[in-house]
Amino acid sequence: MKRIYLILIVLIGISLSCTENYEDFNTDKKKPVEVPGNSLFANAQKALADEIATPQVNLNVWKMMAQYWTATTYLDEPNYDIFTRAIPDNTYQVYYRNVLSDFSAAKSVISDEEAVGVEATAAKQNRLHIITLMECYTYHELVDIFGNIPYTEACNIDIINPVYDDAATIYSDLINRVTAATEGLDDAYGSFGSEDLYMSGDVAMWKKFGRTLLIKIGINLADVNSSLAQSTIAAGLDGDGPFTFGEVCQINYPGGSNSNQLYLEVVASGRNDFVPCATMVDIMNTLNDPRRDNYFTLYNNATPDDPSDDLFKGGPYGAPNNFTQFSGFAEPILQPDFPMVLLDYTEVAFYLAEAAARGYSVGGDAETWYNNGVKSSILHWDGTEDDYNTYIAQANVAYDAANWEESIGTQAWLAYYIRGFQGWTSWRRLDVPTLIMPPNPDDNANGQIIKRFTYPVNEQTLNKINYEAASEAIGGDFIWKRVFWDLN
Repeated sequence: MKRIYLILIVLIGISLSCTENYEDFNTDKKKPVEVPGNSLFANAQKALADEIATPQVNLNVWKMMAQYWTATTYLDEPNYDIFTRAIPDNTYQVYYRNVLSDFSAAKSVISDEEAVGVEATAAKQNRLHIITLMECYTYHELVDIFGNIPYTEACNIDIINPVYDDAATIYSDLINRVTAATEGLDDAYGSFGSEDLYMSGDVAMWKKFGRTLLIKIGINLADVNSSLAQSTIAAGLDGDGPFTFGEVCQINYPGGSNSNQLYLEVVASGRNDFVPCATMVDIMNTLNDPRRDNYFTLYNNATPDDPSDDLFKGGPYGAPNNFTQFSGFAEPILQPDFPMVLLDYTEVAFYLAEAAARGYSVGGDAETWYNNGVKSSILHWDGTEDDYNTYIAQANVAYDAANWEESIGTQAWLAYYIRGFQGWTSWRRLDVPTLIMPPNPDDNANGQIIKRFTYPVNEQTLNKINYEAASEAIGGDFIWKRVFWDLN
């Protein structure tokens, strides 16, 4: 009996000792209870840059939609079949789940942080404003991809089926939010430091990012709301203004496991799924464009001294293409540490050239801004001043005020190479250059070049009422329907 009592006493003691440290017992000390806000922010930045960079056909087909690249064997995507691989679903999921959800969570965590002192308080506010700018950049892309989208009720864990907001109304709200966030930044204090993968915490550069984003949003409104377009662009020129020559928002991939997605999908994968598209290569050949060496490889070992071969040769869009019979992609693009640009001065210059051509007051004439855009792109792609001077002196490159859409549209589209979504968006706004219909377009294309992504199938089934309302509001959920600012 004494033995039984002794065992019970020991067991009770063990039980009491465990109860006293109950929280420790139920805590996995190898995993943080809460992810730091700065880490969530950096993770969202990485996810966004990867989505913009990748040529993975399940996630990003913009380089083919812009006719920068075309496929070799698997021809569904350049023929506008975005349904077989559920590309709209995957794109929607990356933007909302991987990007916006983490930005939202980062904002929530940072908002709850205790900031002690003037410096810490100012840095906290700077971080929150920067997150707002990134959220607005992301929503802006989503609108330009789909049209009406979940916005006011998005990323709310308590709302399972968010409503779709009107795209034009979202644009107006984005302008207000970007303006407030930009004006709220105080570059006398810090922000994210090295955990900011784009600007390394440089608040002054984030202010320029905000003003550049206003100009980017504003120019899309030019055909549908000219007064708002002008006031938004004017706001982008206030203060220290937008990005200037050489300034850029980009992610600098370190390589290794964090390599550029271009390298991972084109080189490390060992696949030969893509070649440069003839649409782009032919135009650049006609213009004797100095950027070709940095965009493409020479065809069939051709050299400038051997005119028997086309020096650069692209594959016909949407047709079967033998990988070995066309130019490849230039080595700089395929390096694991090749940076991915999100926003830069080249864009600013072309947007302001267009604004000036439309009669807006932007501190310079259209030709000057146009020339700046061309020069900025050539220098960005390791060209020289001499390359620029020779190129711009050509009659078919020099700015033509009577055909400004042709001049600006062509050169902007050429400059945005690699950034397929940006190139496709520029084409949708200016309808330049002339893109071709693929040989076997998907029946859903209605005989037209793709203008938007359809809504995800999951939304059609799980959020049916709001999906149907959104579809009706835009005149039908078709890939040939235009987003609200695309009138031509």
